[in-house]
Amino acid sequence: MGKLRYRVIRQYKQLLFMGREYPRGYVFFRDRLHAGFMRNANITDEREIEQKLKFAEFIEKEIAALYHVKKYRSMKHKYYESK
Repeated sequence: MGKLRYRVIRQYKQLLFMGREYPRGYVFFRDRLHAGFMRNANITDEREIEQKLKFAEFIEKEIAALYHVKKYRSMKHKYYESK
């Protein structure tokens, strides 16, 4: 159980770090993230915790994709003339 606890904390910190540039603001992201993790704080089944961790990793990938799209759009806007 200690190993899973470490992974959950690490995932939470990673998502917090990624939320710094969230479009709706860091406070919005942090509050929603905290609420989501606290909603699942009482889970003790290891299989269910693994499922939640996989979902958190999916969310992390989605946030990364959002940032890549944002970067792409700003680069496109900066270097190409709009028609």
